[in-house]
Amino acid sequence: MDMMWAWIGFNVFVLALLAFDLGVLHRKTKEISVKEALWLSLGYVILAMIFAAGVFNFMGADSGYEFVTGYLIEKSLSVDNIFVFLLIFMHFSVPPQYQYKVLFWGIIGALLMRGTLIFVGASVIEAFHWIIYVFGAFLIVTGFKMLLAVGQEPDMENNRIVKFMRARFRVTETFEGDRFFVRRNGLLFMTPLFIVLVLVELTDVVFALDSIPAIFAITTDPFIVYTANVFAILGLRALYFALVGIIHRFHYLKYGLSLVLMVVGTKMILNAWFGEKVIPTEIALLITAVLIGGSMAISLIKTRGTSLEEAPAKAKAWWVPGSPAKETKPRE
Repeated sequence: MDMMWAWIGFNVFVLALLAFDLGVLHRKTKEISVKEALWLSLGYVILAMIFAAGVFNFMGADSGYEFVTGYLIEKSLSVDNIFVFLLIFMHFSVPPQYQYKVLFWGIIGALLMRGTLIFVGASVIEAFHWIIYVFGAFLIVTGFKMLLAVGQEPDMENNRIVKFMRARFRVTETFEGDRFFVRRNGLLFMTPLFIVLVLVELTDVVFALDSIPAIFAITTDPFIVYTANVFAILGLRALYFALVGIIHRFHYLKYGLSLVLMVVGTKMILNAWFGEKVIPTEIALLITAVLIGGSMAISLIKTRGTSLEEAPAKAKAWWVPGSPAKETKPRE
């Protein structure tokens, strides 16, 4: 009964937070400043840490460390999403004042989809314990594939999702303010902004297939998995606007994230094989913090004094759903 009230209370809190965000803080379409984004991002981190203190107090130290580790992993992996969001917005030339609305509704969809994936994942693990080995192997392979994908520039011009939507539906040539749909001569048209929203949603689905197994490697408690995911997602919009101007300076973070996936995948398999915590959660938290912090430090040092416009293409390259890798022309 206590956990039921915890679930209800947490979701009511999230709904109230979203309503306050959309209805009070951002009622009007406007460009989010870096200063405002930094304060919002800090606010979401503080809320997550307050919640972590509550988990330590009411659910015990083990659950507390699991939440903090899961939150750190999810928060770090969300930087992947920011790379892709930037590429999508740049390709479609989405005005900054419209980007927040796309990300807001993208986050709503992400919360619903991730919640579904978490409950399905928890049920499958409970019914079929051997699936843990599949998740662990998937994380290791995904981490290796991420290493290979670093520096590959996506071919947005030949994105299969965009081509499909433009071929099957009526789409306006230009943006219609911040509207996703408009009517012309009695016919319903979608706008390019809605195509952008679809790409943002699909991006989160794809990355959720990596990040959710990653946190299941830390804990199989659905409440901890869900709350850590939600706090990371809630702060994603603010983090995007805070980092968008310097995101190219975190190029080496991609290597750190790849290694984190490999580490947590290995932890998942070893702990399942021996039936105990061979690699404790505290050690996983320490390794994750060192890999993420180290790769960020290396990134900032190596890209010091480089602007977004001056950064090499590989620093702004990442995989976008539906986009093949851009073929490099052979030297003559």
